[in-house]
Amino acid sequence: MHVGVAMFATDYSMHPAKLAVALEEREFESYWFPEHSHIPLSRDSDFPKGGELPKKYYDVMDPFVVMGAAAAVTSKLKVASGICLVPQRDTIQTAKSVASIDQISSGRFLFGIGSGWNADEMENHGTVFETRNQKMREQIVAMRKIWTETKPEYHGKFVDFNPMMTWPKPIQNPHPPVIIGGAIPWAARRALDYGDGWLPHAHRPTYDLLDRLPEFRKMENEAGRSVPISVFGVSHDPDKWAAYEDAGIDRIVISMESEQSDLVLPQLDAWAQRL
Repeated sequence: MHVGVAMFATDYSMHPAKLAVALEEREFESYWFPEHSHIPLSRDSDFPKGGELPKKYYDVMDPFVVMGAAAAVTSKLKVASGICLVPQRDTIQTAKSVASIDQISSGRFLFGIGSGWNADEMENHGTVFETRNQKMREQIVAMRKIWTETKPEYHGKFVDFNPMMTWPKPIQNPHPPVIIGGAIPWAARRALDYGDGWLPHAHRPTYDLLDRLPEFRKMENEAGRSVPISVFGVSHDPDKWAAYEDAGIDRIVISMESEQSDLVLPQLDAWAQRL
């Protein structure tokens, strides 16, 4: 089982390049970068975890910029979007960003995606919240054509472009894994439909993921395919990690607060002893 770390990159957190080096030195597998373009003051959408929205959601840097910084100073560490809010992004430009970071990292990019929960943020980008999941599916289908074809074209309800040429293409063959974030059952169904992996949260106010895994295994049987599972936001207590490995989880991701190195590095050292 792989172990990764996630942190909102902000102007007051540990520099992402320095954190990337620290993670690689301690043999963590991956570094995950969340995304929000902005948080509208209307705040019409409830925070999925409940309570007030943490400040870091307002302050997070652009994930592709900071992933490039992290990739440039490492050689083994995987860099991952966790998650990229695809429905509020331009399809063609995002496909180029994905291919570019896969090139910069020499094939170390994991494309974690999600349809988002913040309706007012998304609508500021011109995306209708109620149809965001249909749009995201079309976007991924279209991106896969862009990544793998010399003269791709796509004609759908939400994404539409005529034959074109665009490079670079990703290093990974056929493309970086598309890991779909979200809860069970809806996001799990999307992952089994068109994803290369599933990225659920370890805990939500209404359930614990490990309790729902039998339900997902049944869904896999019904779909006739299985996908690797990366669990986001697992406990900081290493004694609780074995339960995920025993359950057949491929990767766990530990979410850290956006803090400076004097607080981050001792915690990494403690976890690294258990890797």
